[in-house]
Amino acid sequence: MFQKGLKGIVAAETKICDIDGENGKLIYRGYEIGELTKNYSFEEVAYLLWYGEIGEKHQLQQFNKDWKKYLNLTDTTKIIIESLPPNMDLMSVIRTTISSLGTLEFNWKPSISQAMYLTAIVPSIIAYHTRRKKGLAYIPPNDRYGHVENFLYMLNGKVPDPAHVSALETYMILTMEHGMNASTFSARVTASTESDIVSAITSAIGTMKGPLHGGAPSGVIELLNVAAELENRVEFIRNKILNGEKLMGFGHRVYKTHDPRALALKEKLTRFVGTDDWLDLAMEVEQICIDQLNELKPGRSLYTNVEYYAAAIMKAIDFPPEMFTPTFTASRMVGWTAHVLEQAENNTIYRPQSIYVGK
Repeated sequence: MFQKGLKGIVAAETKICDIDGENGKLIYRGYEIGELTKNYSFEEVAYLLWYGEIGEKHQLQQFNKDWKKYLNLTDTTKIIIESLPPNMDLMSVIRTTISSLGTLEFNWKPSISQAMYLTAIVPSIIAYHTRRKKGLAYIPPNDRYGHVENFLYMLNGKVPDPAHVSALETYMILTMEHGMNASTFSARVTASTESDIVSAITSAIGTMKGPLHGGAPSGVIELLNVAAELENRVEFIRNKILNGEKLMGFGHRVYKTHDPRALALKEKLTRFVGTDDWLDLAMEVEQICIDQLNELKPGRSLYTNVEYYAAAIMKAIDFPPEMFTPTFTASRMVGWTAHVLEQAENNTIYRPQSIYVGK
């Protein structure tokens, strides 16, 4: 059977993630995503995806201790980043730097310690390159901070705003994993050849770099930028709908009802109403959009998707658009490595067929 893009074709069995688009559910290892974002940290959810269960207190203590060992960049890695062309985009910097880690110690069966190392180091790569490009000194990670706090701290060199940490951590948990998407498929295909985990993750990063997969939500940011300058936001949104313009950040190709990731983000952000003007604006504009869509397009079921609130968070923490896909990548490292580990457990090399249509 031929299906362009392999859409709808089952290519693997997995215990990692279940997406129920009809009922708006996203489940990691049996846990609904809303439960995870309410009760667990980035590291704890990573533990769940890699080990298949929520860790006990003593296990998580050791896990967090091990995690912190991998946060700092080696001198060799710093030299590699410094040697890259100054105009290289950040996704290419991440891809090339991760690829350079494929030394002998990675040339055996993938392990959770390898997955942890590759995941832990990505924010450090992003921060090192970003600060260097601005002419600023590297800020080493702080042992007192968790993974997401350290990400913001290494970028800015100051104590992270708790509201921003909470919002970004929620977003990064929500985007850790999302089934057999294009980049995850790339990772599993490479892993299926029994190549090393670094090669598999390099494949995934290269796939994420494509604008059809990991592209920045520039349309949402533009919508909010315009709305921020207007007094009559209702009229602005109403006219966009009446003119047939698409409202960026609404609707999803998988979820036919509420995007559970957007619901989880909104619930977390509701706790910080009044503490950040940009997040307040995003919540106001969302309600206006939903009200106008319900009135002008009844029955269309166009709900807010995760991209909408991702854009609001990126703007609130002052991340420019070029930071969106790298941040997405930093979170998805957990899901990619979990799939590489699962592929290695019961491996069969991927070998689909093609249909010749030439002369």
